[in-house]
Amino acid sequence: MRTCALDIRVYYEDTDAGGIVFYANYLKFAERGRTEYLRECGFENKSLMDMQGVIFVVRRVEADYLTPTYLDDMLRLETVVTEIKNASFTMKQSLFRHNELVFCANVILVCVDRSGKPVRLPDELRSVMMESQEK
Repeated sequence: MRTCALDIRVYYEDTDAGGIVFYANYLKFAERGRTEYLRECGFENKSLMDMQGVIFVVRRVEADYLTPTYLDDMLRLETVVTEIKNASFTMKQSLFRHNELVFCANVILVCVDRSGKPVRLPDELRSVMMESQEK
């Protein structure tokens, strides 16, 4: 199973008035992780849109905020694909601080065309994702 790991430093702009990472920023971190996962698979969101006319939209997020993180914390986000269907796939994303799980999310993404209609995942991407699940 392919795991994409992304290091994230918490900056001042990521925190709220109490000095804790604002909850919505975890979703931004997760978005970066999904983008980097695609890059590691050899794909980019822009080229998928430009060349194949497809984009990925979030259908569902199930998130657990387990413990706060703070300014200057160094975090590691791990992203894996856990399920692949015809027009959608599920990713599990886990955020760690010093090997302590601080946040996790299961995200269902749907492949759509430019009009927003669900379409089949590109065969090449499906193939790479399936290979990475089997390992």
